Parts: sequence; structure tokens; C-alpha cells
Amino acid sequence: MTPRLNSSPSQCAPALLGVGTHRPHRIVDNDEICQYIESSDEWIRSRTGIVTRRWAAPDESIAEMASLAAEKALAAAGVQADAIDCVIVATFTHLKQTPAVAAEVSHRIGAVEAAAFDISAGCAGFVHGLALAADTVRSRGRHVLVIGAERMTDLLDLEDRSTAFIFGDGAGAVVLGPAATPGIAPVVWGADGSQTDAISQTVSWGELRDAPNQRWPALRQDGQKVFRWAVYEMAKVAQEALDVAGVEAGDLDAFIPHQANVRIIDALARGIRLPEHVVVARDIVTTGNTSGASIPLAMEALLSAGEVRSGGLALLLGYGAGLSYAATVVALP
Repeated sequence: MTPRLNSSPSQCAPALLGVGTHRPHRIVDNDEICQYIESSDEWIRSRTGIVTRRWAAPDESIAEMASLAAEKALAAAGVQADAIDCVIVATFTHLKQTPAVAAEVSHRIGAVEAAAFDISAGCAGFVHGLALAADTVRSRGRHVLVIGAERMTDLLDLEDRSTAFIFGDGAGAVVLGPAATPGIAPVVWGADGSQTDAISQTVSWGELRDAPNQRWPALRQDGQKVFRWAVYEMAKVAQEALDVAGVEAGDLDAFIPHQANVRIIDALARGIRLPEHVVVARDIVTTGNTSGASIPLAMEALLSAGEVRSGGLALLLGYGAGLSYAATVVALP
């Protein structure tokens, strides 16, 4: 029997009702990446586990990908767009400061009266969105759409050997709504602002404005610093999320962390002593690191492949720029 999750006292119990994704059509293998940097397919696989990644075409904008993912999630949940009370998009690659891409998405899908806003928490953004959505369901008793959508290639420097091979594009969405039993445990989240330089944009938009000849802003990261932080600190966060949910590692059906690097994923699985029966998401192998979109993409991949069951418990762990993090245990849609 699936253990019941602890949940904050509320008038409505939130749960995940459906998931949907959009993966760009273009598949980019490591050999293509190595046309831009001095590397090899073997080196990239051994360091990250990545074999291919998806890159968006010009017509696959963040709004387009997010809308397609959202429509699939609504269909899976059996929820009409006009029943959506709020649309939250986790993204940091939307290149307009305003308006929020969530407003465009809500209009595209027909959720015309929904509140709509973006959140920027890098690779942890989707789980932050879940936490906000869960509280909204508890307080309002209506449905909320949470979307992670990124065009990482818009901030990718193909000549940067430390990042060019890592990132991909895509979108994933989930519908949350009221349920008879809690389907989302309390979130464990935070940030270590002392390490904001570990993952950052090379120049600000203001610097680009003031120096028109400045090279287009790109993403930079200190891979070793991020690796150490993720492996040692995020295992503690993952365990804390299990504790507040009132479950043990052996109660899980799946571990779905941010898809940053297979070596990090495997180290985290060891750090929280996952039993062999717990399925560990490794969607990064064929999708790359899609930042805020990676967790819903990985979730849908496991469900569609039949590797995990609907209603099974999954530990979600997002972490990245900030350095920010967020973790929770959910019952899968």
C-alpha cells in the first residue's frame, strides 16, 4: 500500500492530475557538438552521460513549447482549460523581461481568466512552482497549471567547452487540483547566495545595452563547484524532503532529480541510499540538461515508458543557479 504523505492542514488536498511534454524535433548528437568544441563523443558521455539533446527550431518558442506541453497535461488530467485558476511558468530563458510568458500561454490554451506569472529559479524553478501551486490549490480549491519551459540554446555559447555540450530545449507541464488525499508533501527549499557566481550569465542586459559591441550574453558555470555542492548538499536536502513527507527511501517508486549530470544523479541516489527497486530518472541521456523543464520531462518519460505507476511516490529534487534548491515528494499523476 502506498504510504500517505504528510501535508499541511488545509481545506483542500492538492495532487498532480496529469503531465504533458513537448520535446523539440531536432536531435543533436555529440558528434555535431564536437564540430564547435575540441571534445569527443566518448568524453562527453563519460563526464555527463549525455548522448543526444533536443534543440528548438525557430518556431518552437518558449510560449509554443509551453502551450503544447500544457495542452497535453490538460488532456491527461481530463481538465478543461477554462477550469484553470492559475498558470505558472518556470523559466529563465524567456528573453523578455515583460510580459510574463505565462500570460501568453494562458491565452493560447484558453485559460483566459487564469492568473499567470513566471518564476525564475533556474533549474530548481519547476519544484518552486509546484510548491506555490500546491498552496494555491489548498487555499482556493481550484486547478493550477505548472510548466517548466526553456530554450537553453538562446543562452548557449557553442565555443565554450564547459557548457556547449550540456544543454537542450523543451517543456513539461503538470496539472494540480484538489483530491481526496494529499498528493504533494511540504516543500524543502532554500538558496546559498554566497555562490551566485557558480552559474551565471556572462554579461547583464544592461551591460549589453551600454556596450553594443559586447558579445551576446551566454550561460557560464563552474562545473566542479556545482558538482561538489550538488553531491554533498543536495543529498541532505533530499533526505529532509523524505522526512517532512513522512516516508522513507524504500517507500519511493522513483527518484526524479534535476537532470544535470548522470554522475551527480548516481551520486545522489547513493547518498540517500535508494533501494534497487526505486527507479532513477536519467532522461538527460537523450534530452540533455533542460534546466527548469528537466523534471517534468523526466517524469513523463518514466510514466509513458511504464517504468513507474500512476499514484506511485516520487522524490523530486531541483537545484541550480542561485545556488537555489527545492525538493518534495509527490504521488505521480
